[in-house]
Amino acid sequence: MKNIFTSKLLWMSAASVLTIAFISILLFHSTKTSVQVSADGEKGLVRTHADTVAELFEELNIEPEEHDELSHSLSDSVTYGMDIEHKEAKEIQVSDGDDVQNVYTTASTVGQLMTEEDIGVKDRDHVSPEPSESLENGMSISIDRAFQVTVKDGTNEEEVWTTASTVDELLKEQAISVEEEDRLNPETDAELDAAQRVTITRVEKTVKTTEEETDYPTVTKQDGDLAEGKEKVVSEGSTGIVEREYRITKVNGNIEDRVLIGETVKKESRDRVIAVGTKEPERKTAVAAATTTDEPSGATSTSSTDASSKARTLQMEATAYTADCAGCSGVTATGVDLNANPDKKVIAVDPNVIPLGSEVWVEGYGTAVAADTGGAINGNRIDLHVSDKGEAFNFGRKRVQVKILD
Repeated sequence: MKNIFTSKLLWMSAASVLTIAFISILLFHSTKTSVQVSADGEKGLVRTHADTVAELFEELNIEPEEHDELSHSLSDSVTYGMDIEHKEAKEIQVSDGDDVQNVYTTASTVGQLMTEEDIGVKDRDHVSPEPSESLENGMSISIDRAFQVTVKDGTNEEEVWTTASTVDELLKEQAISVEEEDRLNPETDAELDAAQRVTITRVEKTVKTTEEETDYPTVTKQDGDLAEGKEKVVSEGSTGIVEREYRITKVNGNIEDRVLIGETVKKESRDRVIAVGTKEPERKTAVAAATTTDEPSGATSTSSTDASSKARTLQMEATAYTADCAGCSGVTATGVDLNANPDKKVIAVDPNVIPLGSEVWVEGYGTAVAADTGGAINGNRIDLHVSDKGEAFNFGRKRVQVKILD
């Protein structure tokens, strides 16, 4: 009987202990405070016996850093229904031109950070990444400030805004193409700044073929049956046709150079032949002279002198050239330095038609010296020296009258 009583007593004691423990647990949990906690982008309900925010964070293993953002002070007391938020700060590198700095922020996007740091940008400036991009810890933000550069493209000049760092980047940004023959200054890899001037000289090279008439040469031959001083046309000349190929270089739309690179004769010209009389007049007998002249003593006839002093006149095809033309040295075939004498009146001739060293008069050009030759100067063709390349182009090709004075 005693054993049964003892056993019941032990069971009653154990039940009492368990009941007390259970009641204690119920009391412990029933006295917890419920709060909302947001951390690391997550939000949840937490029941806690912590008295302060600091104790709550310690329970949750949250260690706020210096630049983190807290909705409450760590010393604030925890109360029922409290909404506690912890935002962890991100370290961001911001490069604004040459100014580079590290900033700590709890902003969500690039744009929010720039507003937070009071970093102003204009529409022409370039921000990378975009202002709408989300921020990540360790991210780098680059701000390129726009500046004005002078761009002269051919004859068009304008000021453009750019964030490019090199000439090549500027050309791509402005969708400007530069062809192989064009001239670019400075080069594509040159660095840009606000004081820079970019010049594109547009160069166009074309080949043009033309058919041109060639003047016929005038050839004289002596005729013993024709009285001295008399001339007679033996045969009329006819013009020829030659196909000429020119390489033309235009710079910004204006002709800079025009070079003859090929020539094909399509039709030969025919010489104009003139007979020049050499027959001397019959001399009067002494008796006849004595009876028919009343001239005073010492008087002489000037008819033969006048005939011999007549200048030989030719119709020639004329062009113009300068001392610095393609393939020219500036020194004529007879040694005249045209570089040192840019205004010297000199013509290039075919020595078989006009002897070198002859003094000539050229219609529209004046008195000159036949002091030069040329590979394309054959027959009745001459080339007139002028000092300016533009004047040479404007002269073109003309038929002129040429008188050989000596």
